[in-house]
Amino acid sequence: MDNEVWTVERHLLGKPDEIIALYHRFIGLAEACGPFTYSVAKTAITLKGSRRGFAGAGLAPGYLGGYLDLQRRIEDPRIRRSAPYTKRLFVHHFRITSMDELDDEFAGWLREAYEVGQGAHLSRPVPPVNE
Repeated sequence: MDNEVWTVERHLLGKPDEIIALYHRFIGLAEACGPFTYSVAKTAITLKGSRRGFAGAGLAPGYLGGYLDLQRRIEDPRIRRSAPYTKRLFVHHFRITSMDELDDEFAGWLREAYEVGQGAHLSRPVPPVNE
């Protein structure tokens, strides 16, 4: 059993330079949203706002994977899958393979996720369920 502590540095260790660059760009976009903390586990690097985690990243050999928690469902080729997480939130799993995919649109999704991390989903009414 692996008892070592997981750190951001450990996640980056041995990964291709281009994937590390994607991770740093992702973190730069998150930092532009405001302050957050990290919660690092074996499977992901989670970004946490004042109320909850809002995004995460994992470095794979050929891509940057991760998730965003949003109050709406979005459809985009970068989003591999999305699913309801709670009555108010959808988790969106993304896969990024090039720097141009971390564009203004992605930055906007990350800003929305950051607001979730600050508790924005708690102050809005629950959306109606489509029947």
